Amino acid sequence: MKNFDYHTVVTWTGNDGTGTSARTYGRDNEIAAGSKATIPGSAPPEFGGDPTAWPPEELLVAAVSQCHLLTYLFQCSRNGVVVESYRDAASGTLGVEGAAGGHFTEIVLRPEVTISAGDPQTALELHAAAHQGCYIGSSVNFPVRIEPTVVQAGA
Repeated sequence: MKNFDYHTVVTWTGNDGTGTSARTYGRDNEIAAGSKATIPGSAPPEFGGDPTAWPPEELLVAAVSQCHLLTYLFQCSRNGVVVESYRDAASGTLGVEGAAGGHFTEIVLRPEVTISAGDPQTALELHAAAHQGCYIGSSVNFPVRIEPTVVQAGA
């Protein structure tokens, strides 16, 4: 097995001078990796965070969606399906138990794919292969459902 390492730095930027002495402490943080643009992070608004920043819950849904996209495009390129556009309105459900516990119960991917060459049925079926090959989706311990649509360009 080959191993690939990925490194990030998450820095809390929400200290207003009082640290976490009050329950209203800031949830703001920054996510960095190498020379990439820094991503503003926070908790979701329902947990006291900044609604304009990226919470880890949305980043997780985006990571599963993006991994499926990239694996799907690879599968299509190997199988004679030419993808012209791809858009996924993904969603994830977080179940919270009590004051501080919970877990994701599922993520649903809804890729809308337009192809210009290849069989539309094959394009649909390749989502299963993409799901099997997606490193992120196969690493989570909850179901990832895929509800794809495929249309032929010009049809």
